[in-house]
Amino acid sequence: MIAGPPALPSRARIPLWTLGAFGFVVALVLGVRYAGTSHLAGLDALVLPVVDRVEGPLWYVATAVDFAGEPIGAVVVIALFGWLCLRHRRPRIAILMVAASGVTVALTTGLKPLVGRLIHGEFLSYPSGHTAFAVTVATVVALLVIDVRELGPVVGAWVLAGLVAFAGLAMGWAEVALGAHYPTDTFGGFGVAVAVVPVVGWTVDRLTRRPA
Repeated sequence: MIAGPPALPSRARIPLWTLGAFGFVVALVLGVRYAGTSHLAGLDALVLPVVDRVEGPLWYVATAVDFAGEPIGAVVVIALFGWLCLRHRRPRIAILMVAASGVTVALTTGLKPLVGRLIHGEFLSYPSGHTAFAVTVATVVALLVIDVRELGPVVGAWVLAGLVAFAGLAMGWAEVALGAHYPTDTFGGFGVAVAVVPVVGWTVDRLTRRPA
């Protein structure tokens, strides 16, 4: 068994599970709504023309953000934040970082052919795996901050919401700006990520706790 605090700090469980339930509903509703489609509709028709196809310096920014979700970039990100978890003696949160990232990537990859949404006529797009990965990492980092800083439930909820929103918006913008996804694909990725983290965290705590 593994010593140390749990992967899901008690003061963060209520906002985390609430966010997870919300994310599950968002991912499910959008997945059903856009299943089998390959055209702009609703929110996408409003947002995509504003964000799509950036040029100049913003293209380099978007590419750099996108790299964090690519295989090499993702390994670097996980290694960096995993090391921070271990440095602060939070091995369960480090395990959660790796496990939740893996589950999120596998789930978004498996959902793409099931939903069958196409972009540019041939590429499966829903949900956005890059966005899901970024939000997963941000969620786990928020749990680390809440636990290490011993933040109260209210402040902790704001930290969780802030980090998750920042990561989701940054990666979501990059994916849409580079033409890789519709805006709602990124919302779906967000939903998958925040739904996965509490479930995987609960599992990690169950499997690594000391016997009574």
